[in-house]
Amino acid sequence: MKYGAFIVSLLGGFLITENVHAAELKANDPAPLFVAKTHDGKDFDLKSRKGQWTVLYFYPKAGTPGCTKQACAFRDNIEKIRAQGADVFGVSADTVQEQAEFHKTHHLNFTLLADPEDKIINMYGSKMPMMKMSKRWTFVIDPELKIRTINKDVDPVVDSEKIAEQISQLKAKK
Repeated sequence: MKYGAFIVSLLGGFLITENVHAAELKANDPAPLFVAKTHDGKDFDLKSRKGQWTVLYFYPKAGTPGCTKQACAFRDNIEKIRAQGADVFGVSADTVQEQAEFHKTHHLNFTLLADPEDKIINMYGSKMPMMKMSKRWTFVIDPELKIRTINKDVDPVVDSEKIAEQISQLKAKK
């Protein structure tokens, strides 16, 4: 299987099923394609982003302090990112309804994607072990739908500014 086999183990009397990735995603890999529901219930297909820069940022849980700081920082810096020809999409294991509430409460100006079954989170390898949450990782995907950077040591407050600068540097190299 491209995205790994499943390992089942007995831990403390609980049956744990965890996705183990055969090969971790890295820069220049094709971005795993997916379709998801947006915070407003529409379909989002990553293939539709071909020809444009895309930022996928994965976060643990809508409404929590760190996730709120990160979302609001992306909101406040969205024009810097869009000036680079990119757009931002936040992904978490929250439902469409939870994403919609988070989006509305914080007046977000970019799209949130609901992944309540962890399909995208597993595809991108950002799932927290034994938890129904994503790690805080950010992917920059180029117009050819190739992963250009993967940021795993994300500071929620400055992530958006770093991403805008990364895209600018990547575009300068092309």
